[in-house]
Amino acid sequence: MKTNLVTLAGWKKLDIELKYLWKEKRPQVTRAVSAAAALGDRSDNAEYKEGKRELRSIDRRLRFLMNRLDELQIVHYAPSQEGKVYFGAYVELENEQQQLVTYRIVGPDEIDVANNHITIDSPMARALIAKMVDDEVVVKAPSGDRLWYVTKIYYKK
Repeated sequence: MKTNLVTLAGWKKLDIELKYLWKEKRPQVTRAVSAAAALGDRSDNAEYKEGKRELRSIDRRLRFLMNRLDELQIVHYAPSQEGKVYFGAYVELENEQQQLVTYRIVGPDEIDVANNHITIDSPMARALIAKMVDDEVVVKAPSGDRLWYVTKIYYKK
């Protein structure tokens, strides 16, 4: 089950996508479909068929975003979080081979592998919650337990 938590930045990103699809992309595709329909026989009209398919895809995404934004709870930074790992934290970790990695704990709608944003529902994030600098963290992974050391915790306000 997905956690319904999101950072303010994550919520804004979803809201911007919703507004873009509703106010720009959907009207643009609707105009293209109308223009293709005006050309005549729709059964052999590739532009019409592709436009309708794209319109259905946009409508599915719009429904998902509207429902999801209603369900999400924005988690704001609180000064009381300082010093411990909670939702929205950036956590620098070191493994036994002295390799450093930094993760940010976010909601499932904000996962970004390229920027090391991991979901609160992941085994790594679950193991990190409420940890402090210099704590050891054992993460249960499919390949076996992994040991990490918390070297830094910070929040961007």
